Order: sequence, then C-alpha cells, then structure tokens
Amino acid sequence: MYNNKTGQISGIGMKHTGRKLPVGAEILDEGGVHFRVWAPGHKKLEVVIENNSDNSSNFKSENKTVNHFSTNRFKSIEMKSEKSGHFSATVETAGEGTLYRYKIDGADYLYPDPVSRFQPEGPHGPSMVVDPNKFQWTDELWKGISPEGQVIYEMHIGTFTNEGTIKSAMKELEELASLGITVIEIMPLAEFAGKYGWGYDGVDLFAPTHLYGGPDDYRRFIDKAHSLGVGVILDVVYNHFGPDGNYINAYSEDYFTDKYENEWGEAINFDGRNSKGVREFFISNASYWIDEYHFDGLRLDATQQIFDESETNIIAEITLAVRKAAGEKKTYIVSENEPQNVRLVLPFDKGGYGTDSLWNDDLHHSAFVTLTGHNEAYYTDYKGKPQEFISGFKWGYIYQGQYYKWQNKRRGSISFNLRPSNFVTFIQNHDQIANSGHGTRCYQLSSPGKLKAMTALFLLTPGTPMLFQGQEFAAGSPFFYFADHKKTLSEAVRKGRSEFLSQFVSLSTPEMQACLPDPADLKTFERSKLDFSDRERNAPIYKMHKDLLRLRREDPVIKNSQYNRSIDGAILDEEAFVIRFFSDDGLDRLLLINFGTDLHLSPAPEPLLAPPDSMKWETKWSSEFPSYDGCGCPPVETEEDFFIQGQAASLLIPKPILQEKR
Repeated sequence: MYNNKTGQISGIGMKHTGRKLPVGAEILDEGGVHFRVWAPGHKKLEVVIENNSDNSSNFKSENKTVNHFSTNRFKSIEMKSEKSGHFSATVETAGEGTLYRYKIDGADYLYPDPVSRFQPEGPHGPSMVVDPNKFQWTDELWKGISPEGQVIYEMHIGTFTNEGTIKSAMKELEELASLGITVIEIMPLAEFAGKYGWGYDGVDLFAPTHLYGGPDDYRRFIDKAHSLGVGVILDVVYNHFGPDGNYINAYSEDYFTDKYENEWGEAINFDGRNSKGVREFFISNASYWIDEYHFDGLRLDATQQIFDESETNIIAEITLAVRKAAGEKKTYIVSENEPQNVRLVLPFDKGGYGTDSLWNDDLHHSAFVTLTGHNEAYYTDYKGKPQEFISGFKWGYIYQGQYYKWQNKRRGSISFNLRPSNFVTFIQNHDQIANSGHGTRCYQLSSPGKLKAMTALFLLTPGTPMLFQGQEFAAGSPFFYFADHKKTLSEAVRKGRSEFLSQFVSLSTPEMQACLPDPADLKTFERSKLDFSDRERNAPIYKMHKDLLRLRREDPVIKNSQYNRSIDGAILDEEAFVIRFFSDDGLDRLLLINFGTDLHLSPAPEPLLAPPDSMKWETKWSSEFPSYDGCGCPPVETEEDFFIQGQAASLLIPKPILQEKR
C-alpha cells in the first residue's frame, strides 16, 4: 500500500535475516552456504549436493529416477520447515561452484532451484552456487541513468555477433558509445530450454542463460558499458514462464492461477490465495538484477498480461524494489503495454505504478504504413499521414480512447500531460521485424529517401528513440522468430506462429504460408545474426545516424524539446509537414518532412514557416546531403517560395539577413 507520508509502499523488500534475498542459495561470510526455498504445502525438502570435483553431473531430469544415489557422489541434507512455507538449511561444506538440486517429499525426482543464480547445463540440469561478491566492480562513480535525454539500443545477445556471446558483444560497446547510444536494452536473459531463442520463454528467472556466458561475463559487460557512459537495462518477463524446463510448479501450485486468461500459458498468481510468496519471488528478482549485476533498470514485457487486483499492484511494488536496490543511483524502467494504459507511468500518489516510459506502438504503426504502403491487420487503423506524426510527437499516443476498428473497442488513454521521456519511439523492434513474415527490415520494405526522412523524424523529435540492432547501418540480415524446442513443442510453435501471421492478409495465402521460416530450424537462427561488414558497406547510412544523434544531444533547441515538448506542427501537403522547435531566445528550428514528391509552396500561408525577425532559414542538415548518398540539397527558402524536396527531411536554423550597402 502506498503511504502518502513516507512515500513508500509497504510489504516489499522482505528479507530473511543475514541474507540479501529471501530465497535462493547464498554464501555466508563465515563460510558455507545457506539454502532457502518457498514450497508451501510440502512436508519435507532436502537439498542434494553433488560432489562435482570432476566437473560433471549425474543428475537426472524430472520423471527419471536418480541412479546410483550414494553418499560418495551426493549428499542430502534435510531442510528446516518454516511457518511461512519456506524451507532452509546451512551446508558448511558448500561454496562457490557447488552443484545442487532439491528433493521434495522424499520423491526420486530432483529439481533445480527456482531461484538458481546459474544453470551451467541448462534448465534441466543442476543449479550452481554463485558468489556475487567476488567480482571487482570499477563503476563506483556511475550515477545510473534518468529517463530524459536517452537513446536506446535493443540487443539480442545470441544474434548481435556471430559468436553470440556476451563477451563478443562487449567488443562492440565502444562503437555503440561513439554512435551516440546511451542505453542498451538487452532482450531477456533468463535461462530457457534449447540452444537458441528470443528469451521470452525463460524458466529460471534469476539465472542468466549459460548460452551467452557465465555470471561474471555479464557483469564485465555492464561494468565496461558504464565506463563508456552507457547504461544497460534488462528486458524481463513477469507475465508467464516458458513451457519447457519450468519446474516451479513442483514447489507450489500457488505460483499460477486460472482466474485470468493468459495469452502464453498459465497466468501468474499475484492476487489469489497464498500469493505472498509469489510476489516475494518477483520483487526479489527485480531487485536482484539491479543489486548483483548493476543493471540500470528493467523493460517490463507485455504488462497487460500481468494480472493483479490487489490494493497495491505488483508492478508498483517491483518499481519500488528497483529504486530501493539502486540506492542513490538513478534507474530507468520501461513498460510495454499493448492497450496503452498511462497508469503505468503515473506517480504513486496519483494511483500510478511509477515506471518511467511506455513503448509507443502508435507511432511505429504509422511509420510502418508510411514506409510500406500497407495497413493490414493491426495496422488497419493507421493511415501514415502527417497529422498522425504531428499529434504523436506532440501528445504521445495517437489513440487516447477513440474507437479502434481492429479490436472493436476503444484504445489508449489520455497522455496530454505526460512528458516526452514517458514514451519510447521506434521504427523497428524485434517483434515488428519478425512479423513481416520474412524478417525483413524497414530499409528493404521502403525507398531509401522515405526511410532516411523517417529516421530523421524519429531521432530529432521529442520522446526517447530506440534503434534495433543493426538498424544504424541498414543491416542486410533478417531477424526472424526462432525457438529451439522439443519436436512436439516445436510443431505447436510452428503452427501457432503460422496462425498468428495469418492475420496479415498478404501472409495468409498458401504461397506465403509455405515460405514462412521454421522457428525451430537452426538456419532461421543463424540467418538472423548481424554481419558487421554491413557497417562499412553502408557507411553513408551509419554516418547519417551518427550525425543525427549528435544533433540530438548538441543542438540546444533540439535537446531542450526532449524535456518540455516545446514543439508544434502543421500539414503542408498530403504527405508533407513541418515541425517547429521553439526556443526561449527565439532562435527556433524547423524540421521539414516530405514523404511525397517535390513540393513548391508559393504562397506559403503557414505561420510555423515564418523565420524569426530579420532572419531567414538556412539548411543545417538534410537527408539528401551527398555524404548520405543523397542527391544534393538546394536552398529551401527563397524570396519566391519554399522548396521542400520529395522523400527527404531538412533541418533549418535561422540566419541573420545581411543588409545591402547603399
């Protein structure tokens, strides 16, 4: 419950005495390891320690009995039962690297720890004791990140580099910092089944997947990023667990509920019977990533599938847990919410959940329609016209409660009073590229001129821009949906993916259905890997992104608009419009966008085009500069008219008119 006097939410941060987290395996200062797990309804739990001196494991998966169970190979310690439903035990001989599992009610099955800090053999293998304190951090002076002034880069570690490891990704950090990226958003890292996947089917939420590296490899990545002035946030999935390797139900059926219908399986029980331990689990997970890995915040996946009718919503408690874990450091929490509910970013004292930003799908959908000319399926209610962009960048959401034909209901909520930083804007992200069917990127679906103009619009206007990996150099590699599952599950995933994409009329034909890539095919995953030679091959596009991000952070008027949304816009033609950035000193900026053909405005009866007194407009930047493989940029304002190039963008600044000598 939110307390107006203290500014705190009660009931969070519950910890067992002497521990950092209320659950999990933690190394004690005096030696040994303290194990604690929540398993209400069970009579007996044992922690089973493996003698892993030969660095191997004989643990068997669920539904297979453990063979040759002996004290020479395994050691079983009965855990003490607590009234709260927890079981705990201290094992003096355990330490860093110890492999272990739990035995429940004397059964022959052994289960990994639901709060495992690492699964070296994947979700079906044993858990490993990790010492989070041995890593030597060098980011003591790092102050964290605030919502304002950021540029996000969405990254999937498995495909970002050819090696697909966190170590190889770390080699690119300096280049990203040089580009102008200030925040890296890493797609989910929680351990999942299979050799490759997007990460949204995580089952061990405290264990960074072994596929990309070990725990300290992730810490080195974040430590290095901080040294370069780059923050790192983690995409977390708190709305469901993956279908394979999820053993949490063995500990308690109270983790799930049938009260709500979830798109991806069983809904998580945040407000039903015995949900206190469930809430503790997720609150602990949120603070864990901030405390032990120095992440600067979280991106909360599909919050509309997080169901909670409690007096204090679990998202609000997670937000407070993140802030508390960070101490004096600033944190940044982004929410994805398909219905576009602004409550997520409202402050606690106004009934909100206190997160910082929301993904703005409206602006993406308008951009996609403009770039491709297609508005089928969930693009149906967008025309890609100038008014949509002007309204979206001025006010956040385009749909703030109007009727939405595609869903046969109203969409969105009022966002007039929100800040520009409350919205993350993007032309591409992992979902939308994959949903093209062929995993095709925008530059392959549109004309070069339109895409360059759209890029300028999204990188210079208020809001927090986000790039998807490789977007900055027009990566030629596709990004598919891929998931490595067991055969029967793979078949179900393949069928489900096909049915999902059939909402697009163009993808529903037999010919296109036959062309859809198989998510389980290794080639689907491998083809999604970036080819960094594209960065040199498409050097003009890369330079354009760099220059735009430099303008965003260095031009005082452009920069100021990110904090107070001091802009206005006007339609100039069917596909052309102007956005004016207002300055306190009157030295405004004009951004001219034209997605159509060349436009000669004569006359030009639009006050937003008027230059400041005794000045005229001069081109500061154009998407048609030759250095970007453009066709050149003639003067925009003359004595006779405004010439606005087709499929181009121009940024104008005022210049004094020189008086002629008499």
